[in-house]
Amino acid sequence: MQEIIKISTDKPNALFDITHQVEAIVFESGIKTGIVNVYAQGATAAIMIQENWDDSVQTDMMNLLTKLIPNGVWLHDTQDGNGDAHLKAGIVGPGETIPVINGKMGLSTWQNIFFCEFDGPRQKRNIVVTVTNC
Repeated sequence: MQEIIKISTDKPNALFDITHQVEAIVFESGIKTGIVNVYAQGATAAIMIQENWDDSVQTDMMNLLTKLIPNGVWLHDTQDGNGDAHLKAGIVGPGETIPVINGKMGLSTWQNIFFCEFDGPRQKRNIVVTVTNC
């Protein structure tokens, strides 16, 4: 089974929790044992599994990436000013795969799935969710 989650983003750099949307797709699939792959379409976006209990973790993550990969110093910036977004997306990566155990995602208590926007705001971002049996 495969579905696309469509979201809009309202910030240049931010994490957006998509866990509940992915959970709904896994439930709808009816698959009890398998995997779910979550994939961000776009060269300036990524998917990350991280804690969602405390917003400071998300803020720390974005601050770290900004310190490691500052804006405005990359060769690609001469093209469209988003060289940092491409590099952040490349480091974090476009997707995550999570086991499906007894019909639910095998995330721990503190793990959530985040769409990482590195070149926003954007009217439309697509996240491909694929659920398969093992």
